Amino acid sequence: MAFALRTGVAPSVLPRGQSRRQMVCRAGKFDEELMKTARTIASPGRGILAMDESNATVGKRLDSIGLENSEANRQAYREMLVSTKGLGQYISGAILFEETLYQSGSNGKRMTDMLVENGIVPGIKVDKGLAPLANSNNEQWAMGLDGLDKRCAEYHKAGARFAKWRSVVSIPNGPSPIAVRETAYGLARYAAICQNNGLVPIVEPEILLDGDHDINRCLAVFEDVWAETFKYLADNKVLFEGILLKPSMVTPGAESPARATPQQVAEMTLIGLKRRVPPAVPGIMFLSGGQSELEATLNLQEMNRQPNPWHVSFSYARALQNTVLKTWQGKPENVPKAQEALLKRAKANSDAQRGQYDPATEGSTEAAQSMYQEGYSY
Repeated sequence: MAFALRTGVAPSVLPRGQSRRQMVCRAGKFDEELMKTARTIASPGRGILAMDESNATVGKRLDSIGLENSEANRQAYREMLVSTKGLGQYISGAILFEETLYQSGSNGKRMTDMLVENGIVPGIKVDKGLAPLANSNNEQWAMGLDGLDKRCAEYHKAGARFAKWRSVVSIPNGPSPIAVRETAYGLARYAAICQNNGLVPIVEPEILLDGDHDINRCLAVFEDVWAETFKYLADNKVLFEGILLKPSMVTPGAESPARATPQQVAEMTLIGLKRRVPPAVPGIMFLSGGQSELEATLNLQEMNRQPNPWHVSFSYARALQNTVLKTWQGKPENVPKAQEALLKRAKANSDAQRGQYDPATEGSTEAAQSMYQEGYSY
């Protein structure tokens, strides 16, 4: 009777030749592919390059160095990133915007092919951005579930093997129970749809840096959000071995007078992860969330110096590209130096993932500059 209650199917009506265990634990069509992709991305010394900013956000980056937001300039910048020789030694996956997934470089070669040749798995951003959440405390929700099944099938056909969906939670705005629930349920539905189409979902419940809260308040919110997220992932029968978690780190708010050392950030973040995240998840790929390049690297290093059951690594955007963009300046003659800057930042985070990073190798103060932007969106 207990079995009948669990599955909704009485033992007497099990299909011929099917065991009770098989009835409870049915394999999905893409399970083996999903687990292989997740393990490839969560491989020692490697992390993710998040280059999935929308065209509007890339436009802001280009504007900061005096370039027009044109398709040609976006193509030139992204080609510079994906064609960097040797990048696959430190980067296992690259999250692309839809334009980039279908885009070719100046040599006519597809961006995705350049990544694969470099040993990097192509991924795709699938959410449609944030919108105001009605009847909440000025909070937001992530759009994009409508038509996602069809889009994921098309992205897989185009060469993408993992996906990314960003939801955000604001501590100063509550967070309200409805906002936490919307974040968790939206991520779970997205993850289930992705897996049904062969894409490893990156589950990203970002806790924004905005606010003057201390690190203990941040930890409490993290635990609430992660608990709700994994509850809904389980309800939606998402394969945990075929996902990657992309959380922000547990830190004080950006406006908090109390700062935290890398050791404190690592300790508090790992406490929260161990309390809420199943060890079946193969990779924890942290976002930088507006930290400086140096902060993000040091904090990652400390987490890898403490025992944990996961591959703890990075999925950085600004914390990998800030110096690269400033070095490039949109000039073809600067491409080699900009690619050297990308390799340097990627290697620093690769070393941090292995617990072997030496900050003395930085040689400049550029990497220590904060990249925090209030209410950051892309």
